[in-house]
Amino acid sequence: MKIYTKYHGEIEIEEKNIVHFPQGIPGFIEDKEFVLLPFSEDGIFKILQSIKETQIAFVVTNPFAFFKEYDFVLDDQTIQVLELTSEQDVDLYIILTLNEKIEKTTANLQAPVVINKKINRGKQVVLTNSNYTTKHFVFSHHTMEVN
Repeated sequence: MKIYTKYHGEIEIEEKNIVHFPQGIPGFIEDKEFVLLPFSEDGIFKILQSIKETQIAFVVTNPFAFFKEYDFVLDDQTIQVLELTSEQDVDLYIILTLNEKIEKTTANLQAPVVINKKINRGKQVVLTNSNYTTKHFVFSHHTMEVN
């Protein structure tokens, strides 16, 4: 099927690659179907693109690429909604907020996107009682040097 995307223009996707979010994504509860698309050649960054709304597209990444100590426990309701039976079925992403200055790009560690890759069902989980916030710097100021 053809969809129109924010970053890739018009593309062809396969229905088997559509990730269903039964409860939508907070702030976008009407959009329940998304697809993950590549955003960087190295595969570290992806786009979580709504298949209905062109402008609803989130830059996401695997949190462990930048936050090695990231850790939380999924609540029973999330495990049931996603029909999770094994940790191996989980794909985990965090949503990034890009900034013109790359070193000011932030990650939302308080609300990870959890996907059961076996059945392509997803949920953005809002972590309560955690020290994570919606704005963690992705790149430290020491790693990015401009010549």
